[in-house]
Amino acid sequence: MNQEAKTIRTFSLLDFITKWGTLLTIAILILVFSLTMDTFFTLSNLITIMRAVSIVTVVAIGMTFSLTVGGMDLSVGATATLANTICMSLFVWNAMGSRPGGTLLAILITVGVCTLVGLLNSLLIVRLKIPDMLATLSTMFVLEGVATTFAGGGAINENMVKNGVTATGKVSEAFRVIGRAPAIIIIMLFIVLIIFVFLTYTKHGRFLYAVGGNSEAARLSGININRYRTIAYILSAMLAAVGGILIGARVGNAQINSGTPYLMGSVAAAHIGMSVAGIGRPNALGTLVGAVLIGVLENGLIMAAVPYYSVNIFKGIVLAIALALNYARKK
Repeated sequence: MNQEAKTIRTFSLLDFITKWGTLLTIAILILVFSLTMDTFFTLSNLITIMRAVSIVTVVAIGMTFSLTVGGMDLSVGATATLANTICMSLFVWNAMGSRPGGTLLAILITVGVCTLVGLLNSLLIVRLKIPDMLATLSTMFVLEGVATTFAGGGAINENMVKNGVTATGKVSEAFRVIGRAPAIIIIMLFIVLIIFVFLTYTKHGRFLYAVGGNSEAARLSGININRYRTIAYILSAMLAAVGGILIGARVGNAQINSGTPYLMGSVAAAHIGMSVAGIGRPNALGTLVGAVLIGVLENGLIMAAVPYYSVNIFKGIVLAIALALNYARKK
């Protein structure tokens, strides 16, 4: 009887860790960094963390959509790069910022073009039956090449010289505002809330989960699995595009492969999010928590003078632990 009680306690502890380990880790990291660095737990630094987390979260929400249908979109970082490049070119080369409604139009054009990326991915995956990771890996290389070629192999910024001519277009102030706090944080939270409601409380969200959980059972239930897989990859590309637009709004220019660093963060955030509260499936709120964990860890390590090239070691370890907890719970 004592052995049985001990076993129950062990399982209860393991269940608690797998459900709430991510939130517990965030709390421990904040406590440790706050005790060792006076400037960590300040309003300005917390805003800095959330501002950095905002872009990762938006891109990771796109990754979350591909995960809901049992896939993975490795092209989200490259799509963000393409969006950043297109949006900045519209401001700098085409002077969209000085036209009435030009800022909104530049954003809509950028999202529209990147929607084609989602259609391309769905064509490769759904129609041509190429495994999702291989298809989106191919797309990633293509998009990085297209963005770099389109930008002429360099950055796009105000007053740049192109073909011997100085660009006269300016990034509008209205566009820059969305890259600052609190606007960028509010945009991120709004997206998280909308996607959470969509996936949790709508028929289409449940259908996406059904396709990812058991595609054959979903098909036999009358769900058009090809349609919903296509929708997932289109939404993934659109949200990655929003992430790229926010990058441009935050830094005011477009750099080569500016969205690439967000791929690893989005993969980590989306997978860490699956273990939050023991949900065991991709979800918007969990993805936000995963992004916050990465943001707190990265910010604290940088403030602790850990070399930037070593930060990924710790991020990789955190991702491995989160995956271990998630998959251990499923057994």
